[in-house]
Amino acid sequence: MTKQNSGKFTLLRRQKLAVLLHSSEPNIMITTKHQQDNNDGSFDHRQSNASLPSPNRSSSSSSSPVYYFMSPVNNITSPYTKSPWSIPYPDNNAVSNNTGLIGSLVREEGHIYSLACSGDLLYTGSDSRNIRVWKNLVEFSGFKSSSGLVKAIVVSGDRIFTGHQDGKIRVWKYFDSKRKAYKRVGSLPTTKDYIKSSMNPNNYIEVRRHRNVPWIKHYDAIACMSLDEQQGLLYSGSWDKSMKVWRLSDSKCLESVNAHDDAINSVVVGFDGLVFTGSADGTVKVWRRELVGKTTKHLLVYTLLDQDSAVTSVVVNMNTTDAIVYAGSSDGLVNFWERGKQTLSHGGVLRGHKLAVLCLATAGSLLFSGSADKSICVWRREGGGIHTCLSVLYGHTGPVKCLAVQGRFEEQEDDHDDYRKDQEWVVYSGSLDNSVKLWRVSEQP
Repeated sequence: MTKQNSGKFTLLRRQKLAVLLHSSEPNIMITTKHQQDNNDGSFDHRQSNASLPSPNRSSSSSSSPVYYFMSPVNNITSPYTKSPWSIPYPDNNAVSNNTGLIGSLVREEGHIYSLACSGDLLYTGSDSRNIRVWKNLVEFSGFKSSSGLVKAIVVSGDRIFTGHQDGKIRVWKYFDSKRKAYKRVGSLPTTKDYIKSSMNPNNYIEVRRHRNVPWIKHYDAIACMSLDEQQGLLYSGSWDKSMKVWRLSDSKCLESVNAHDDAINSVVVGFDGLVFTGSADGTVKVWRRELVGKTTKHLLVYTLLDQDSAVTSVVVNMNTTDAIVYAGSSDGLVNFWERGKQTLSHGGVLRGHKLAVLCLATAGSLLFSGSADKSICVWRREGGGIHTCLSVLYGHTGPVKCLAVQGRFEEQEDDHDDYRKDQEWVVYSGSLDNSVKLWRVSEQP
């Protein structure tokens, strides 16, 4: 792309996605002139530049701005473009009693790439060989892997699955009631299955020129995992462009799907037996597990999104009346789709970040988006494709790479001196600044 300036053309180069996702160089942390550079654990409201469908819907009586995101994907303007419907920043203290920083967890071991909650425990993975276990803001336990960077963590009962840079999924168990003693109990694929598969030439696939590997193993970094507890399945997505399906009961790899043309950044189990994948090739794809002959296979149902910008994160919110699928991209936008009777319809676009959206999480009617601009946007779905930006959480000094959420109830006194229970959430955010921060967020401003 070129830009004309005083009769001259200047070449504008797009940053590579790898720089956004895996680097902590200063160029990823530059704050735009419109962005407040707060690193003190504060929060603020972020105005949106979305185009509204009609002038009579441009404002709301609520103390927080309401933004309507109904533009088709192919008509989206740049998030930097000023809109005639821009709404001024409200008072920053409007939600100060319900939202704020609880504390920070810092262990100088490198960037935080993955988080997982289980009960009162938090598991963190970084580019060190350690998986740390935290409880009540204090390091509680931990275990060490023979591989480095831990890019994904999921917990199922007494087992913890960790996805690594070397393409392996390692399986851990705790062996005491306090969940403090951990031991590695295996890996996916198992050593037995891998050796058995490697002895059959028909089990090899070509992954690069002059390189063939058994199909049951990822040959590049595992970027994401998702559990289907009901079916007893674990899904893994990798930079090798494949999605693999594992049976938890015997740790067998049931299927390998050549899902995308570039690295898979996100895989999530959804509703109605659907599985969603997002990739650096700019697509979000929908898969369904169906019986084909005597075996079950995952078939492509349709492609939700096909764009130039890489898809970095996909989440599904099934806590609302109608399920919603969200997809974050390297262009700083979040697209979403609403479930209809027979299909998913595009609901609009959320524009709250200046740099790439790196992670998403949902809880109740809320969506949390973490970005390379070092902030976390808190969105609340109001229905009808409307989302309110409740607040923006500041505090990290590096890109926000991963999010996890836990719920709790808080008793509040109302105007009639009665007590009611309000849903509050504890949000964990992991960053390339080597820290994990804990935030208290309420659905009620």
